[in-house]
Amino acid sequence: MNDKTILVVDDEPQLRRAMRATLTDLGYSVMDSRNGEDALEKLRHESPDLILLDLNMPGIGGLETCRAVRQTSDTPIIILSVRNTERDKVDALDAGADDYVTKPFGIQELLARIRAALRRLPAGGESDTHLLKTADLTINFDSRTAVVGDRHSRLTPKELDLLRFLVSNPNKAVAHRKLLQAVWGPDYGDEVEYLRVFINGLRKKIEPVPSKPRYLLTEPWFGYRFALEESGVEKGG
Repeated sequence: MNDKTILVVDDEPQLRRAMRATLTDLGYSVMDSRNGEDALEKLRHESPDLILLDLNMPGIGGLETCRAVRQTSDTPIIILSVRNTERDKVDALDAGADDYVTKPFGIQELLARIRAALRRLPAGGESDTHLLKTADLTINFDSRTAVVGDRHSRLTPKELDLLRFLVSNPNKAVAHRKLLQAVWGPDYGDEVEYLRVFINGLRKKIEPVPSKPRYLLTEPWFGYRFALEESGVEKGG
């Protein structure tokens, strides 16, 4: 049995009923909302472990709701939508979503995505590094913070998982598929747009000049690499 609570936000009553029945049978606790306004009101008083969020709703749409949630919460968000273009997915990820599932979807696919979204890398990740410090960057993996000069940023859980994996393999090019499967789970591998969005977000938080990355480097057509000069690094275990 699961001990997690899922909030289903969708304006289709039939879908909400079906999701409630399926998820409840699997041991999840389920809340539901018919629109973004109702969901945001519920979130003022409740703390679900995951949100399934429809993109197309009357009133506050899915993207606006996602952005509003992200202002105060790191709760994993999976977008559900009939839209299937890369632009739609990128917009949703930019708004703060962790994943994107296209309607109609198979229930087994959705359940796998839910398990992946609820999954967190172990506290130690792939490394026992808790603090990384260079001449112009400090990353505290325990407090999920990054400091570059006078710029302080908080990392989302997914950003932290991605960055931790890259830092644990310094100066090595890590393939897209390997990164996706390490951070999102074994059912992933082709969602390269996910990496582009999250890497761009990380660059804004850890790079002295985000448009000219020094640490998070792109390996064209292959993956990404975290560049680290050992001579200027202090690691904490």
